[in-house]
Amino acid sequence: MADTTGNPTHSEASSGTDRTTSPRKSSWRHIGPGIVVAATGVGAGDLVATLIAGSNFGYTLLWAAVAGCLVKISLAEAAGRWHLSTGRTLFDGWASLGRWTTWFFVVYVVVWGFVYGAAAMSSSALPLQALFPGVMDLRWWAVACGLVGLVFVWFNKYAVFEKVMTALVGVMFAVTVYLAVRVTPNLPDALAGLLPVLPDEKDSVLNTLGLIGGVGGTVTLAAYGYWVNAKGWTDTGWMKVMRLDNRVAYATTGVFVIAMLFVGAELLHSANVAIASGDKGLIQLGDILEEKYGSATATFFLIGFFATSFTSLIGVWHGVSLMFADFVARYRRGDSATGAEVASGERERSWPFRLYLLWLTFPPIVLLFQGQPFRLIILYGVLGAAFLPFLAVTLIWLLNSARTPREWRNGPLSNVMLAAAGLLFLVLCVKQVWDQPWTEFF
Repeated sequence: MADTTGNPTHSEASSGTDRTTSPRKSSWRHIGPGIVVAATGVGAGDLVATLIAGSNFGYTLLWAAVAGCLVKISLAEAAGRWHLSTGRTLFDGWASLGRWTTWFFVVYVVVWGFVYGAAAMSSSALPLQALFPGVMDLRWWAVACGLVGLVFVWFNKYAVFEKVMTALVGVMFAVTVYLAVRVTPNLPDALAGLLPVLPDEKDSVLNTLGLIGGVGGTVTLAAYGYWVNAKGWTDTGWMKVMRLDNRVAYATTGVFVIAMLFVGAELLHSANVAIASGDKGLIQLGDILEEKYGSATATFFLIGFFATSFTSLIGVWHGVSLMFADFVARYRRGDSATGAEVASGERERSWPFRLYLLWLTFPPIVLLFQGQPFRLIILYGVLGAAFLPFLAVTLIWLLNSARTPREWRNGPLSNVMLAAAGLLFLVLCVKQVWDQPWTEFF
């Protein structure tokens, strides 16, 4: 089968045969990268969006939250399958599609990382300020979170990083499940919410698509393959393990978002209470929980809020820095970048990895104290919206070409899911671009 660029190579076409090893038994004890991607992908913003959906529509959009998990499973599985079946990293695959992918990635990680750094630090700071009022200004809490994340990722390798992420996910899981049980969900209504019905509201289609697209991660989906390699999984023998790991990731994500939709439906929708969008909505929820259930429940919730935000911070600090280091290695050498190099820990010790860590931490501190520049925020929104269509389209391209060994190319179901994901995120991207105040940009 010819490569879609018309330039297949013998080594690319035959790499799967050379790399196939005896399949490892799909076992729970191997689970790890999936927990990391679930923890990183579900940030405070995702929980607020789901909370507001429950507040506005009750259980009506429960099916959309579940659909969002299924869409992201297909994307993460495809990224992991590329890494394991070819032995090459995702950026190496992108580079084979043309120079345009490199330019998109570079602009994306520079602009997105600059703004995201400030957002992640602020999100982690909010619950700390609520837990320890009067200790420090919000901006200094944010700086402290960024510096702690920097030091942690700088001095620890993937194995330690995974253990800490797993512990924080345990906290997130306990808090969200406790809250879902505490509000006493209406199970018959929740089951009815699994039927695909649109709310009778203006822009209900776009709101529903937004909820589906917002469940669990953007660039972290691309980072999943890198975490798979960092775990030591570098060949097709780990394929079954990776697929189990990926399902666990999005089952965990599903628990988080469904639990928060329950809270929104029971605590806010039934009482007709509205909260702000963005991370501050969770602070408002903490006040509501304290008034209704007492300070202990509110404190428990704020601890879970911090775990949710801080896992997203250190997850991006590690995962996107790993991708950036891979980009630099591929660019400098001009040859294939392999998963084995990621597995060796070489990338985590490299200067590009640490340089991007510094980029995520120190320049965004300026935004914390001076406000976020208007034009940069617009570019950040557009680039963020464009990344998932880019990921879906390039994965379809890579996994249906001779770059991927025949045995591991997409089947009909994978192609349908990735195409659906690409179309979904393209619609959301167009909406995001359309909604920007471009007249004020120029």
